[in-house]
Amino acid sequence: MLSEKFEEIVQRRRSNRRFDPNFIVADEIIKKSLQRAILSPNSSNMQLWEFYWIKSEEAKQRFHALCLGQSAAKDTQHLVVFVTRKDLWASRAKWNLERIKEGIKGEPNKMEKRGLDYYGKLMPLLYRQDPFGLFTLVRKCLCLWMGLRKPFMRFGGEADQRVMAHKSCALAAQTFMLSIAAEGLESCPMEGFDAVRVKKELGLPKGAEINMIISVGKGTEEGVWGKRFRLPYEEVVFTR
Repeated sequence: MLSEKFEEIVQRRRSNRRFDPNFIVADEIIKKSLQRAILSPNSSNMQLWEFYWIKSEEAKQRFHALCLGQSAAKDTQHLVVFVTRKDLWASRAKWNLERIKEGIKGEPNKMEKRGLDYYGKLMPLLYRQDPFGLFTLVRKCLCLWMGLRKPFMRFGGEADQRVMAHKSCALAAQTFMLSIAAEGLESCPMEGFDAVRVKKELGLPKGAEINMIISVGKGTEEGVWGKRFRLPYEEVVFTR
C-alpha cells in the first residue's frame, strides 16, 4: 500500500552526519529530488526560493569550511543550499499573472478575475516595501480594522514576509530529503553555517537569505547519533 511505502520512507529518513566517501551518488538522483522539491506546497504559489546545487570538489571543500567544519559537510557527495528570495516577489507575482492570462479564452470568468486581482493587486499589497514604511503601516491598519469585524490574516511588516518565505522554503527542503530517502540514500540538514560568507560565495543579493544547507550521500552507521526519540504523542497533539 502507498501508506506503507510512505511510512517506510519517513522511518528511513534520518540525519546522517558521516558519509561513505567512496560511494558515488548519481547526479540524476539529485536532479530528480530537486524537481520533486519544486512541486512542494508554498504560499500563494509565489515560489520565493532558489536551490543551489554544490557538487564540484573545490566548491564542496569551501562549503565544508563555511559549514563550520561539520562532519556532515566533509565527505558529502552533494550539497544543496536552500535560499529564500522574498525580494523576487514582483517577478514571481508577474509570472503567476501571466500563467493565468495564458489560460483565459475570451472574457475572464469569476475565478480567473479573482486570480488576476490576487496576483495583480493583493500580492503587491502584501509584499511591497518603501523606505518610509508606509506600506507596512497601511497593512497593519488594514489588518487591525478588518480584524475587528471578522477573522483576518494578520500581516504587517517585513518580518511576516520573511517568515512566510522561510516556511515555504522549508517545505521544499523536507520534500527533497524525503525524496533522497526514497532513493535509498541519506541526507543531513544543517543550520550551522556562516550565512554572510555563504551568500558571498553564491553571489546572492542582500534580499536573499539562507534557509538551510543539506548534505547528501551514502550514510554510515557511525553517522547516526543514537536512537531517534521524540516527545510522546500526547504531549504535542491536542484535540479540540
